[in-house]
Amino acid sequence: MSIVLQRIYDESDPVGGNRVLVDGVWPRGISKEQAQVDEWMKEISPSKELRQWFDHDPEKYEEFKEYYKEQIDNSKERKQQLQQLKEMAENERLVLLYGAKNEEHNHAVVLKELLEKDQ
Repeated sequence: MSIVLQRIYDESDPVGGNRVLVDGVWPRGISKEQAQVDEWMKEISPSKELRQWFDHDPEKYEEFKEYYKEQIDNSKERKQQLQQLKEMAENERLVLLYGAKNEEHNHAVVLKELLEKDQ
């Protein structure tokens, strides 16, 4: 299983594999051609309220992770999309694309941890 995190704004040479945008909002200033996204799973992203509360504050990250995992556990749609991501990662490199500036404290990092935990 190969899972790569890639900030969509930092891509000069897009990484190959199953390219999935996991943000709830399309990244501003990025065209669909530039993004080269195979799939957009906006429903797997954290709720708007959770994103706004977290605001990529490193001090809130551990608490954010718990709330986000609860949101996934309590949502049939999010669980289904997580399963889809697992299946994609089994056969080919999975590239989780996100827009957050903070590369260490964001929901894509949490998703990667969840996907790798069940290997």
